[in-house]
Formats: sequence, C-alpha cells, structure tokens
Amino acid sequence: MIKILGIDPGMNKFGYGVIMLQGSRIIHLENAVVRIPNDIQRAKKLAYIYKELEKVYERLSPDEVAIEEVFVNSNSATSLHLGEARGIALMMPALKGIHVSEYTPNFIKKNLCGNGHASKEQVLFMVNRLLPLARPQGEDASDALAVALVHAQMRTSKTYQLYKQHS
Repeated sequence: MIKILGIDPGMNKFGYGVIMLQGSRIIHLENAVVRIPNDIQRAKKLAYIYKELEKVYERLSPDEVAIEEVFVNSNSATSLHLGEARGIALMMPALKGIHVSEYTPNFIKKNLCGNGHASKEQVLFMVNRLLPLARPQGEDASDALAVALVHAQMRTSKTYQLYKQHS
C-alpha cells in the first residue's frame, strides 16, 4: 500500500488530498481546503501552513508527495508569496525523507482530462469520476486530488523511475 499526498499550495488557502494505492485500486482517504487567516503577517501565515501540513503528515503518514508547480502570475508580489507557500510545502516532506514530485497545472490537466487547458469543472468531473466517494471540499482540494491521481499514474512509468533514481 502506498499513500500519496497531493498538495495545491497557496498563501491564503491550500488544498490537500490523500489517496492510497492497493495494487491497481485507488482509494480516497481524505481531502480538505485549509484557510489561512488573512489578518496575520506573512511570516505567521507561513508558520500556520507549516503547522497545518505537519498535522496532515502526522495523521496520514504519506509515502510520497506530489505538488502542483507554481503558476507564474503577472503580479510579482503574488508570485513571490505563492513561492514562499510552496517552499513550506516542499520542505515538509524533505524533512521527513519523503520524495516529492512536482507537476505543472497543464501537465496535470492533460494527463487527467486529456486537455492541458481543461477547466476547473472538467478537473472536478474527472476527480469525481475516478474517486466517486471523495466529494472534494473545494477547488483547491479537487486540484490536490488531481495532482495525487496524476502522480499515481506517473509513478509506474519508466521515465519517472529514472527521474526518482537521479533526484
């Protein structure tokens, strides 16, 4: 059995979804959107993200982590803040010795929906189709489950195995 944690990082909220692989069977374990208080300074937001992710790791003990790569925004301050939140999401598994895979939004959409420019609704449709009992708790949770599902698909490919050996 392999548990995969998918993360859709964000500075004001982040989504996560955990699936378990049992042979070729995919089982949904949990998903949620964690909202970060708006009225606290940026450093405290990052600490909040860290603490919330730590709770997820302690409760669910994932074996592998997949994170959605940054979508570069035209607003450089927004991109920088998102990058800081991603840094926390990348650091947590590294501290626990867990391998992290990163996927671009277009790659996730292409592999899940067959279209790299699929809408949020199409992603949700496919997540619900592949995990009918999941009931994602919002778009961010749906995106996190999508990245976990794509990682489940990719982890068996030869290209991924070579990548994992060299990273």
